[in-house]
Amino acid sequence: MNAVMREESTVTVLLASTPQRWYEVACERWQELLIDHANCEKKAASTALSFIFTYPEDFALTEKLSRLAREELRHFEQVQKFMQTLRVPFKRLSPSRYADGLRRALRAHEPNRRLDLMLCGALIEARSCERFLGLAPRLAAPLGDFYASLAQSEARHRGLYLKLAEQRANDIDWRARLRQIGEIEAELITAPDPQFRFHSGTPE
Repeated sequence: MNAVMREESTVTVLLASTPQRWYEVACERWQELLIDHANCEKKAASTALSFIFTYPEDFALTEKLSRLAREELRHFEQVQKFMQTLRVPFKRLSPSRYADGLRRALRAHEPNRRLDLMLCGALIEARSCERFLGLAPRLAAPLGDFYASLAQSEARHRGLYLKLAEQRANDIDWRARLRQIGEIEAELITAPDPQFRFHSGTPE
């Protein structure tokens, strides 16, 4: 495990592990997983771009998240290529309750909203990293190898959002707030879920 993976040990991000049942279903329904993964990469790029439009005066933030958005879009292109190679046709999927559940936790007014958005970004990237690491040995090549390579990127993104949050927290206890939102994230990821998505809970 390299330095970027060990970074999470200094800050407790995820408060619950992905249930084994989710991994079992993911291996059975890998085509659906791949489709939703493509959606997740688009959403991740969109989130980074949203920061750029919402906080244009913060040059350090916009520079870093502009780079992140480009990387997320490259990942989207890679996933699309895998879909073509593995002959997985595109189909529209309904949104998962995960993102909506995290969105409900956001505070409405600044600077609290900006902090919450960055902490949510860190949680989502941390969960993605955990699931890529869990999926990599369970899925056959080339998909398993691809997911192993993406785990390091997600770890970096998680670290970036945490660093941005810490730098802009001022007198707000960002670690306490991270734990509050993390408790919501943990419930969403472990509770029974009628959907199967990349960020869904325990499949029913």
